[in-house]
Amino acid sequence: MKIGILGTGHIGKTLVRTLSAAGHDLKVANSRGPGSIDADILMNGARAVTAEEAIVDVDVVILSIPLNRIPDAAKLLAAIPDETVVIDTSNYYPHRDGRIDAIEAGQVESLWVAEQIGHPIAKAWNAIGAASFADKGKPTGEPGRIAIPVAADRDTDREVTMRLVEDSGLDAVAAGSLADSWRQQPGSPVYCTDLSRDEIPAALAAAERGRLPKRRDLAVAVITERMGDGTTNPDADYLSRLNRAINQ
Repeated sequence: MKIGILGTGHIGKTLVRTLSAAGHDLKVANSRGPGSIDADILMNGARAVTAEEAIVDVDVVILSIPLNRIPDAAKLLAAIPDETVVIDTSNYYPHRDGRIDAIEAGQVESLWVAEQIGHPIAKAWNAIGAASFADKGKPTGEPGRIAIPVAADRDTDREVTMRLVEDSGLDAVAAGSLADSWRQQPGSPVYCTDLSRDEIPAALAAAERGRLPKRRDLAVAVITERMGDGTTNPDADYLSRLNRAINQ
C-alpha cells in the first residue's frame, strides 16, 4: 500500500518504522523539511520528502501531528481524491493546543478534525502511549498484543486502517463511528491503558463523556509533577498504570 505520513514525532516515527518494515511503500514528511528526518527511521525503505510530495499518489495519508496544526494540514489536503483514506492520530490537549472553542463546547475531536480538512477520516493510534507503541508491538497472533480502537464512518476507511494497525504490531478493534470516537479520547478507560483485544469493548462502553476533560487534565498534572514539565513522555508502564488508576 502507498502511504504518506505527515509528522515525525514519537508516534509518527514508530509508524514509519513498523509500516515500512511490513512492506508498505512509505513517504514521510515533517514541517522542517526532508533533511531533518533521522536516517534511522528510514532504514526499512521509507523516503523523506516534502509535505507536498508526501500526499501525492498515495492510497493513505496518516496525520501524526499535534491537533492544533490540523488546520495547516487542511490546506495541503484540499485536493486529495475522495477515495484516499486519511487517518488521524491526534488528541486535544488545551495546554499544548490552545483552547478550541468547538471542542470545549462538546464537539467530538475526530469530527472537528474531519470538518477542518473537509475529508472523511479514520481515528487510530491516538489511544496508545508513544513508549508502548515503540516498545511493545508484537507480530500478529503472538500472545499479549496490545489492542487499540479504530473509529471511522466509511467501511473502506475502517478496513484499511484496521489492517495497518495490525501491520504496526497492535490488535485493531472496531470502535464504531466518528461520533462515538469520544470514547477513545484522553481521559477515557481505553486511552493509554494498554488493554487487550478482549478488554477493549468493555472499556469503550464504560467511558463517561462528562468526566473525560477532568481525567485528562488530572493525568497531565500528575505527569507534569513527576517529569518536571508538560512535554516529556513517561515510560510505558507508568503511563498505563496512571491512566488505569484515574479511571477506577
